[in-house]
Amino acid sequence: MLFDTSTFYEIKVFIMIVSNLPVLLAERRMKVADLIRMTGISKSTMHKIYNEQTSRIDFETMDKICEALDVGVGELFTYIPNKASEEVK
Repeated sequence: MLFDTSTFYEIKVFIMIVSNLPVLLAERRMKVADLIRMTGISKSTMHKIYNEQTSRIDFETMDKICEALDVGVGELFTYIPNKASEEVK
């Protein structure tokens, strides 16, 4: 055998895109309900974005939020670079 298979490393990669919606609303002294009224986005969708419980978002939804808050996509979301962590299995 060329190598010991009893010990190996597993690399986990975490990709994070974080919603800045709570901060943006707080800066404007707005509530989620205000943004829902302004955009017409459903309550469930908006709360998922606000609470970071969604894995995808439509361009149309992003556009409506950006327009209502007068921000760019880069202000609405923050990209946190991949972080690899090694753990012995």
